[in-house]
Amino acid sequence: MSQAQATTQPIDVERRTGRSFWADARRRILRDKAAMICLAVIALYVLIALGGVAYDVVAGGSDAVPAFADTNDYDNANRDPSLEAPKYWLGTDWAGKSILFKVLLGAKTSLTVGFMANIIAVPLGMILGALAGYYGKWIDSVIVWVFSTLASIPGIILLISMRYAFKGITILGLDLTGIHGLYIVLGVISWIGTCRLVRAETMKIRELDYVLAGQAIGTPGFIILLRHVIPNVLHLGIINFSLGFVGAIKAEVILSYLGLGVAVGTPSWGSMINSARMDLVVGRWWELTAAVGAMFLLVLAMNIFGDRLRDALDPKLRNV
Repeated sequence: MSQAQATTQPIDVERRTGRSFWADARRRILRDKAAMICLAVIALYVLIALGGVAYDVVAGGSDAVPAFADTNDYDNANRDPSLEAPKYWLGTDWAGKSILFKVLLGAKTSLTVGFMANIIAVPLGMILGALAGYYGKWIDSVIVWVFSTLASIPGIILLISMRYAFKGITILGLDLTGIHGLYIVLGVISWIGTCRLVRAETMKIRELDYVLAGQAIGTPGFIILLRHVIPNVLHLGIINFSLGFVGAIKAEVILSYLGLGVAVGTPSWGSMINSARMDLVVGRWWELTAAVGAMFLLVLAMNIFGDRLRDALDPKLRNV
């Protein structure tokens, strides 16, 4: 009898490694069809805004390309939308300017305001919130008093009053009466929500074991903030940046509608709504519809993408 010889083959064991926090968030976003569609819409607006910047550069240094202020065509004023030429696809305004052209250049204004305002607001809110939550005591009391005072004032009233306060002021060659002042105004009043969230999260993080261990071995407080606290609240800053973008865009539209936003002659959706507010009475709907439609699409995409980004980055929702 032949004895069966057992053959042993090496077993390939799949080595599974856990995904990092950021890799898991990226995977969630990439697998979310709605988020990716909204991201594509936002990217399209960004490309349009970059095109507007390129147009301003070319128009400012070349006589062959007219500036926006020089595109008046009174012979075609208040023209209905038509397919005769691209400039007439959305009609023209009272001066014969192409509404399509105004909408595209308005995207540059709105996105620039939203980006610059949040570049100021989000880091400011994160720094103040981390300081208040980690150190506590009188630092926390002062910061809480500041944002509580600002939060008690109606936002639109605070916006209008600060815009009037900046009139005629120039700092480092920047005229705060114009769009640079709008960046600062929106940034100064938009950090409150971020500060509150970061402060609350920091108060929880400072009681965790690894923070207490760092304190026990004598690690300076600002090193603990930089290495352990800020990285763990960074997702809050990213989420608030995306959601704050929407608030800044809507605020710019409101201020421009009231005549307190961008300078006169600068194309923006708010100034378009302002100039077209009486056109509906005489049946000219296209300028108002184009401005509101462009703003609606961008705000909707930003809101949906911001919500999906929050779901992907919030540790409490990772297993939901």
